[in-house]
Amino acid sequence: MSPDSPDSPDSPDSPDSPDSPGGSGGSIRPAGHDRSGAPAAWRVTRDLDGFLERAGDFLASRPALHTVPLTVVDSLRRRGTHVYGDEDPVFGVLGGDVRGGGDGAVRAVFFRTPPHGICVTPLTEEEADALAATLADAGHRFPTVYGDRDTAAAFAGAWRRSTGIASRVGMRQRLYRLAELTPPEPAPAGRARVAAAADRDLLMRWYGEFAAEVGGHPAQDAGAWADSRVSHGGITLWETPDGVPVAMAGVTPEVAGQIRVAPVYTPPALRGRGYAGAATAEVSRAARASGAAEVLLFTDLSNPTSNGLYQRIGYRPVADFAVYAFE
Repeated sequence: MSPDSPDSPDSPDSPDSPDSPGGSGGSIRPAGHDRSGAPAAWRVTRDLDGFLERAGDFLASRPALHTVPLTVVDSLRRRGTHVYGDEDPVFGVLGGDVRGGGDGAVRAVFFRTPPHGICVTPLTEEEADALAATLADAGHRFPTVYGDRDTAAAFAGAWRRSTGIASRVGMRQRLYRLAELTPPEPAPAGRARVAAAADRDLLMRWYGEFAAEVGGHPAQDAGAWADSRVSHGGITLWETPDGVPVAMAGVTPEVAGQIRVAPVYTPPALRGRGYAGAATAEVSRAARASGAAEVLLFTDLSNPTSNGLYQRIGYRPVADFAVYAFE
């Protein structure tokens, strides 16, 4: 599942920020190593509570780089473990155990919400090899891997070595974080309003259209997605002066101090009029006003229009991510 899917289970930093890879396109360092020097084992589980007990602090320690696992796991906790599919999710933790001389620090995690692919936090090549071998030996198969650019590539290579299964790059994305918000000027005619229950059918339709446009299937049932977003005020509509909705921008619930803007959608016939930028600026303002320390979003790097728009309104690059599809 990619963060540009419509509720990915779906962004600027000073150079010394702990989440900054040193500018757009930079490498991300994995979060520490076992001081013993001994190879740590991946622990794989379907127990959400046990996973959170072991890995929750690790995920919260890097809220920007861990935005996808943070928001997906939060959704599983709040809405049930089958919100993204009928099968139980799978979780994995590397480290976090003092046995064998380790220091007890969690070094990396992964999760999978079948039928979607796996999402991994930053890994070294050796850690990617260990994860691939662990999953292959247990008979796991999945359609994609998602992670920061270097990790996704490392795991795709490791998976081929373990299974013989080749891969191709499915999507390249960039994570942005809001710096100083600069609303578009002039703003398009109309106003923003938070979507309500009466907008359910519209939200369901736009959710499906957005999913089709980014080349995937809806991550969850459209009605359940709309109901969840309405329940926490998670979609803002831009509407014309006569009250016709023309664009939407969503936000995930706040977790670990971060809120991610997703999805942003304007029907094709209504594009080029500034509606998406106005809606995004409004949800970004509201997220910042709510007290969120991090306001994030992802863009598809193949879309220069959206990348340019978000930078104009105040978003700055953090890191690049990728989806690899297994053939």
